[in-house]
Amino acid sequence: MLTRRVIVCLDVQGDRVVKGVQFGALRDVGNSVELASAYEHAGADEIVLLDISAATEGRDTLLDLVRGTAERLFVPLTVGGGVRHVDDVRRVLRAGADKISLNTAAVADPAVISRSAERFGSQCIVASIDARREGDGWRVFTHGGRMRTELGAVMWARECVRRGAGEILLTSIDRDGARTGYDLELTRAVADAVEVPVIASGGAGSAADVRAVLSTGGADAALVAGILHDGVTTVRAIKATLHEAAIPTREAA
Repeated sequence: MLTRRVIVCLDVQGDRVVKGVQFGALRDVGNSVELASAYEHAGADEIVLLDISAATEGRDTLLDLVRGTAERLFVPLTVGGGVRHVDDVRRVLRAGADKISLNTAAVADPAVISRSAERFGSQCIVASIDARREGDGWRVFTHGGRMRTELGAVMWARECVRRGAGEILLTSIDRDGARTGYDLELTRAVADAVEVPVIASGGAGSAADVRAVLSTGGADAALVAGILHDGVTTVRAIKATLHEAAIPTREAA
């Protein structure tokens, strides 16, 4: 079994980390650079930095924030929000990001995935998909979960990979911030449909939830945020739970 990853997500507005429920009711958590560094030292395998208001506000990614964060980290840094064109990808990578997350821009112009992957390599292009259950399937939403599309999540994941995305970051809007566990059905459906790693996001309430999505949900990595910010658990405790379940991970610091 390949090593599974525990990834910490920092949703940012300005230089502050925020957390909410179903993409709303945001509350301040702390300084993004300080938190990123602290979570790396705690054993996080990667950090994801999402500028959650960039798409809605129609502005570029905050490059100074990316530089400041990247300078403090040795683990991989994925950055999303405000990346609309190949030149944006180049600027964010030059600012220190290791991977770029494309969400709203990819739905608006799927060719941005292809062009970015051709220029910089699939290994640094992450297709971020925010999905909400509708009937027997899941609908893709953009603009921070505010705008409904006509895309089905599983079909869109396949298309993103066909165009060159090297990973899928899959967030359940229904589970976001609810701490009721990841949407295992959604995660499994997408993981079974693509041949690239799937990062499960939305719903972690305990270390056991992380174990479940990595053992039965088909995910290659689990994104964690609120339960770490609020001290419900730690990266070390999550990895201990995974170790007990014989799920291989990189050793926590």
